[in-house]
Order: sequence, then C-alpha cells, then structure tokens
Amino acid sequence: MKLSKIILKTFGWNLVGEFPDIKKSVVVMAPHTSYWDFVIGKLYLNAMGISNNTLMKKEMFIFPLNILMRALGAIPVDRRNKKNNMVQQVASIIETREKCNIFIAAEGTRKRNSRWKKGFYHIAKKANVPIVTSFVDYNKKEVGIKRIISDTSNIKSTMTEINNIYKDIQPKFPPNFSVDKESI
Repeated sequence: MKLSKIILKTFGWNLVGEFPDIKKSVVVMAPHTSYWDFVIGKLYLNAMGISNNTLMKKEMFIFPLNILMRALGAIPVDRRNKKNNMVQQVASIIETREKCNIFIAAEGTRKRNSRWKKGFYHIAKKANVPIVTSFVDYNKKEVGIKRIISDTSNIKSTMTEINNIYKDIQPKFPPNFSVDKESI
C-alpha cells in the first residue's frame, strides 16, 4: 500500500478522490490509450487499499506473464468467444465473493473507439452493484475516482453521465480517445 503511494508520488502523480466504502462494484477506468493506464490505475487502487480484480484479454496470459497477471488479480477474458456469456460469468464472480471490485477498461481497446463496450454496464446491472468511475489524467498528473453511479436502470442515461465524467480527461495519447458517441 505505502509502496504504491510512494511510486505514484515519486513520478509526480496526485491521488484524487476517495474510493467509496463499498465491498463490491464495477470500476470503470478511462481513458485507456496506453498500457501505463493499467499500471497507474492498479498502483492507485493498491495505494488506497482497494481489493480489486481486472478483466484482461486472454492473450496476455502466456507463460511467464500469466503468473504476474494472476498475482495482480487479473481475470482472463476470451473476447472472441461470444458464446461464453462473459456478463453472467463476471456477475457470478462478484456475487460469490465477499469483496470484489472488478476493474474494467470500458473502451475495450487502447485504440480510438467511439463505441464503448457496454459489458461493464450489464455486469453492474446483473450483479446489482454500482459503477465507480476512475480515471488517469496525464495533463494534470491525476489518478483517482470521479463518481459512483448507483442507478443503472437506464443504459442511455448511465452512458450520458459517464460521457460527461470523461469528456475533459486528458489521456496519454489523445488521438486514441473518444467518449462513447453511440450514446450521445
């Protein structure tokens, strides 16, 4: 915990916001334009003492990287297999654990994506947990929590709220970031 905080401070990062006092959530991390987003986000969550897991593409789970990925709480996701019902699988993971904050890059890629993956929304709704919006702002050198979205009854209003949260955040590679244009 202290080591993560020291690392972030050493590199000039400011920790912003408090993680809510909840045991289960879907944590949306955006923008996601670099592998560094994961590193900085993970350091933030560890610095704040937040137990968390991350969904990562299964291609990252090759030896010896798979050992590190699992130690960091990563859960492999087969994005190509549409039959595996990932929403139900992840919702079940959340439901069966006492503490579970699933860390997801909602854009689903480091490339520009104006149609975000909505799995994070469906997982939160299915597991009946809030969405916690986290961010990495490279311009301000800030990492942290923006807001908690507890009402996930309407995908359009939820995505509009999320777009408003992330519209002014500066990613590492600005040309690779877009809010979800589908919900505007």
